[in-house]
Amino acid sequence: IDNVELTFEEDALKAIATKSIKGKTGARGLRAILEESMIDTMFELPEYSGSKVIITKDVIVNKKQPLFIKNKKTA
Repeated sequence: IDNVELTFEEDALKAIATKSIKGKTGARGLRAILEESMIDTMFELPEYSGSKVIITKDVIVNKKQPLFIKNKKTA
């Protein structure tokens, strides 16, 4: 998606790795984990052009929504 800054908090990256290790999925499993965790977010991204999306541990573990920080120009 154009003009969206995607950031992962360190705890989120660790949660992704932990899920992959527990599921014995390896590198290909990482993609599946990310897609599962962010499927709703991917559909919302076009309206956040020029903004920042922060993926937290809660997004990965508890299926919460990420933090959306709208650019002042798009708000």
